[in-house]
Amino acid sequence: MMQRMERQFAGRTLSLEVGRMAKLAQGSCLVQYGDTVVLCAVTVRDDPTHLPFFPLTIEYREKSYAAGKIPGGFFKREGRPGEKEILSARMIDRPIRPLFPDGFMHETQVACFILSADQENDADVIALLGASVALNMSKAPFNTAVASARVGRIQGNWVVNPTFQQLEYSDIDLVVSGSADAITMVEGGALEVSEVEILEGLNVAHDAIKELVAMQEEFLQGHRVPDMQWSPQEPDAALQARVEELAGAKVAEALSIGDKQERSQAMATVTEDVIAAMTAEDPAYGEHAKDIKSVLRSLEKKTMRRTILDKGERADGRGVDDIRAITSEVGILPRTHGSALFTRGQTQALAVVTLGTSRDEQRIDSIDSREEIKKSFMLHYNFPPFSVGEARPFRGTSRREIGHGNLAERAMQPLLPAYEDFPYTIRIVSDVLESNGSSSMATVCGASLSLMDAGVPIKSPCAGVAMGLIKEGDDIAILTDILGLEDALGDMDFKVAGTRDGVTSIQMDIKIEGLTVDILTEALKRANKGRMHILDQMGQALDTHRDELSAYAPRIVSIQINPEKIGEIIGPKGKTIRAIQEESGASIDIDDSGIVKIAAVDAEAGARAREMIEAIVKDPEVGRIYEGPVKNTTTFGAFVEIMPGTEGLCHISELQDGRTENTEDVVSKGEIVRVKLLSIDEKGRLRLSRKAALAEDAAAEDGDAAEGGDANEEGGEG
Repeated sequence: MMQRMERQFAGRTLSLEVGRMAKLAQGSCLVQYGDTVVLCAVTVRDDPTHLPFFPLTIEYREKSYAAGKIPGGFFKREGRPGEKEILSARMIDRPIRPLFPDGFMHETQVACFILSADQENDADVIALLGASVALNMSKAPFNTAVASARVGRIQGNWVVNPTFQQLEYSDIDLVVSGSADAITMVEGGALEVSEVEILEGLNVAHDAIKELVAMQEEFLQGHRVPDMQWSPQEPDAALQARVEELAGAKVAEALSIGDKQERSQAMATVTEDVIAAMTAEDPAYGEHAKDIKSVLRSLEKKTMRRTILDKGERADGRGVDDIRAITSEVGILPRTHGSALFTRGQTQALAVVTLGTSRDEQRIDSIDSREEIKKSFMLHYNFPPFSVGEARPFRGTSRREIGHGNLAERAMQPLLPAYEDFPYTIRIVSDVLESNGSSSMATVCGASLSLMDAGVPIKSPCAGVAMGLIKEGDDIAILTDILGLEDALGDMDFKVAGTRDGVTSIQMDIKIEGLTVDILTEALKRANKGRMHILDQMGQALDTHRDELSAYAPRIVSIQINPEKIGEIIGPKGKTIRAIQEESGASIDIDDSGIVKIAAVDAEAGARAREMIEAIVKDPEVGRIYEGPVKNTTTFGAFVEIMPGTEGLCHISELQDGRTENTEDVVSKGEIVRVKLLSIDEKGRLRLSRKAALAEDAAAEDGDAAEGGDANEEGGEG
């Protein structure tokens, strides 16, 4: 039976609908906001998996038909998900994953299909709303209503779920997810705003979330079904007790080792020793190696957390607020446009900048825009297996790599110069060479240094730090600059990037049901202190951008021409512009507004291309002498090209003094001649004279000779 609920939310109609589509799924919901429509469906396997993690998958797929478009390419159908789809899927996954009970190992899939896109309202925030309704309707043990809200700020006024158009005028773009009681995820960027303003935005978003949760709870009345039968996969109590007895002290000793590889090796040795000892005691334990490893992992987590909470000591010996040792190097690669190597503890990122022209812009066909989107700044994050001491196949770009790259890109975007002032396409590649936590924030630091090394005039240096949390009851420890171990076994990964003046990017994930505003406030306060320290350390290598671009970077010059002259520069079938590029060696791009961008590594090549273009677009001047080739000869005269694409007639009577019987007796096709522009008629036809040009040249030579004679006489007297 179909049921539908409508409410007004942030000035637009929001509706929830069930019972009409995808009825064979364990739970499904159709969400509409404005004219944007999302279908969310949930399926759950009856049998548990034997994987060491909860197998939850989120599929967020945009349908081209949603925006009245046909996919490009040869196959004309949607392919693998794009970056926007992957990032949106991650924003749904992160707030709901912690809300499943520990030990639930049944494969669960949430599919979100974007069926209609009004190109005003983003589907990502309403997709979580639909996913939450579908999950709460399903047999999965998920019984908490969650929602997302996007908040922006325009001229000091907070706006909930701003449209794409409104976001262009907003200095903050935050997506916040949570329940009625707590915040579970934060993702967003800002134009150097303070931590106080970020917190204000979080509160505005949480108020909106509470409204959406209340709508869900009302709608779900009568639609929830009993949870499926399941039981956590827990090891035998006797086995667990014996493992803890044998390994307790050894695990604590291993966790006190500061070096990541040595600590991992020590834990591996403890695991081998415990399995061997227990198998020797009872051969039956040999069949329970998986359970033994699970207990040891739990013991490692418990030991690490209690050591921090009780003693304030971390695995590498730091206090809770201490930041690892930092080294920064710039200009380390000789032929790149800009490079930096940023190392913090055992995390290291190599960031490299490449500058290109408008031809290098990324072109994106999105359902969120009527026109093709052009992107002139890109940051790509790579996480090779050797960075964590592993050997595994290199595959395509992972969702994690896309997510971390997007976070770092958002941190740097507000600091770039305006495209009009610096008309370059900028690509940064961050290759993580070592990783022991906070590699995305190391990428931010490396990206900032590499941009400055490339001579890009960014507004301010930027740095990032990852904050962690250990929370057990009322015992709380907030950690600055977390290790990989603290990320894996802790309760929070809270990344904050920005300048000395404010925050530019923020991302928070948690593994507990939610966080209070008090914890977030304290975490932001400590992140600010950590960021200032990191910026101080980075400044020792390079504190501002270089004055000059790399010798290997293109030089781009922009000139404005009359748009009516664009065709003259391009020429028939592109003949003219190709000739200019071949002769000068420069690259030329022209947009519809008449802005011509000339790019060349050689400054002389750029200057030559500019001269040739200016010559084409410049209007001919009556009375001026020009030099150009004879393009054609006739019985009545010769046609001479005085400017690229501009020809005039030199009548046979104007070829020379006296009578001329045959044009080719004086000039021939291809010959370079000097002519004077006598007039331009009402139809734009040019009247030229070789005779007049010769007369002026002769007069000039006579004048020069006279001046030379006077000088000689004066010299003789001296």
